[in-house]
Amino acid sequence: MTDHASDPLFAEIKEEIEPFNAKGVEVTRETSFQKDLEWDSLTVMDFVAAIEDRFDIIITMNMQAEIETVGQLVDAVTKLRG
Repeated sequence: MTDHASDPLFAEIKEEIEPFNAKGVEVTRETSFQKDLEWDSLTVMDFVAAIEDRFDIIITMNMQAEIETVGQLVDAVTKLRG
């Protein structure tokens, strides 16, 4: 597992999460978007759009369905950026 402090991509994604983190949850790679952050579908759509814009990628609906944690999102963005 990657140390959060030395993972710039994790830090960037965490930065994108903050405006949507209404509960003030401490964000780690294990943080669940649904269980921990309690995001509804509209919040997820807004967040995905923000991530796509920031990293110039497209996250398909199928990929979204498989991404449950921040760590999985970091891994997905890494793959999509090639």
